Amino acid sequence: MPAPQAATVAAELRTAMGKLTRRVKHEDRIPHGQVAVLGVLDRDGAMTTSDLAADQRVRPQSMARAVGILLDQGLVTRRAHPTDGRKSLLELSDAGRSALEAERGRRAGWLTLAIESELSREERELLARSAALMERLAARQGLGG
Repeated sequence: MPAPQAATVAAELRTAMGKLTRRVKHEDRIPHGQVAVLGVLDRDGAMTTSDLAADQRVRPQSMARAVGILLDQGLVTRRAHPTDGRKSLLELSDAGRSALEAERGRRAGWLTLAIESELSREERELLARSAALMERLAARQGLGG
């Protein structure tokens, strides 16, 4: 049997990953946009609302609304910017970190159960090897690099 064409594999992989990502997100209890903000603050540290909007590719007004909800829920805190008095920095609160960890735990828990119940031992081994390959692809730079 000939090896599948890279373009075919790429299209099928992208489709399957999209479906899996959407299914895993069904486990979320916090809306996706808010989880994304918590995740960025967890990974990258304190940021301004403008920086968050740019990172998430949304309008600053939309981000301000999401940040307002997160502030009201106590999931993020605001502090003065150290070098620009006109700005403030947002950071993950302890409650925000706990909520984010719970979201990640629900996603991982669902996926763990799905892997255990749907896949044979051989398929789980293949999936483990495939995950390493996907990491390698994700680390690849753009078309030129």
